[in-house]
Amino acid sequence: MTDHSTSYIVVGAGLAAASAVEGIRQHDQGGSILLIGAELDPPYDRPPLSKQLWSGTKQIEDIFLRDPAFYAQHGVELRLGTEVVALDPAAHVLRDSSGASYRYKKLLLATGGTPRRLDVPGGELEGLCYFRTVEDYRRLRSTASEGKSALVIGGGFIGSEIAAALRSSGLTVTMVFPGQWLVSRVFPESLGRALTAQYRAKGVEIMAGDTPIAIERDGDQYRTRTHAGRQVASDLLVVGIGIAPNTALAQNAGLETGNGVIVNQFLQTSNRDIYAAGDVAYFPEAVLGPRRIEHWDNALNLGRHAGRNMAGADEPFAHIPFFFSDLFEFGYEAVGDTDSRHETLADWQEANKTGVVYYIQDGRVRGAMMCNLFGKVDIARGLIQRAERVNVQDLRGAIR
Repeated sequence: MTDHSTSYIVVGAGLAAASAVEGIRQHDQGGSILLIGAELDPPYDRPPLSKQLWSGTKQIEDIFLRDPAFYAQHGVELRLGTEVVALDPAAHVLRDSSGASYRYKKLLLATGGTPRRLDVPGGELEGLCYFRTVEDYRRLRSTASEGKSALVIGGGFIGSEIAAALRSSGLTVTMVFPGQWLVSRVFPESLGRALTAQYRAKGVEIMAGDTPIAIERDGDQYRTRTHAGRQVASDLLVVGIGIAPNTALAQNAGLETGNGVIVNQFLQTSNRDIYAAGDVAYFPEAVLGPRRIEHWDNALNLGRHAGRNMAGADEPFAHIPFFFSDLFEFGYEAVGDTDSRHETLADWQEANKTGVVYYIQDGRVRGAMMCNLFGKVDIARGLIQRAERVNVQDLRGAIR
């Protein structure tokens, strides 16, 4: 016997989950909705954790996606601080860690991801920050006072953003990462090396092409030894080396998984009454093929679309998500498949500062990054959607 019976259950309490609520209510004003989240905080925007909260352009109360009254007004029950541990698709039942069970008609898995851990001695030391949640931000911000030192492990999106935030807050910052330049999976070499040089000019010590092999506590400090034989002492240690999608619930329930929870064009899993959205979903992106994407716009649109389809819209997902970042004075918006292993064409107005980087595969535009150019995403998306073979040089001036 179940404790609760609900029309729609959403597992997860991030942007995809909150957006799914909106999608459901666009098609079904009356069906009961239960949103279950492991975090104690209600759904919030994640990008400000490494951006605007540090610059002071936003406060914590600004990042919550909805006023608390919104959920009650729209018939949504919130169960926060609650971990779902089992799913029985045949019975349409979930169970949480307290033993409570919940029956659903339609279910959304918006379980997100968990930070990847350092597989080195000391990788689980107390106080070491695997930066992901608003609670991580609160703890890090409370200790990140001017004049302290920080080691940031990781040179991708999170590592580069949090390093810039800490340096701008007056900390001495060192970065260590295995690539030869920052965000090497996305930035082509010329841009990546220019950005890395900019970080150094801002006072960030860069240890590229290196990885930690052991971490120890020495009084109030961490001491990190690297593969290259270097040793770094720091007051704070922040790790941003990516996330692993939270697929265990789906996998243990017999749903099809791989690099995420696999869904079809309607965002249904291998069970027709269970959907997936956000960082955990591996979906057939329009034009570009199957992908799993860990960005804000993707969570927003996948979540909303999944909610609509749960409530009967039955619409294929056709959106190509974009993403964005701000690294000191360098900001960008990008769309599509921005893999630095593709052929790239840089159309600069000012080299490595303002312009467009095109990502090309088999003669077709697969992605575009607009550097310090904003409001051009739709133009870039149109180039990708046409999927036509192009003369690479003809792309110059296509986006201005």
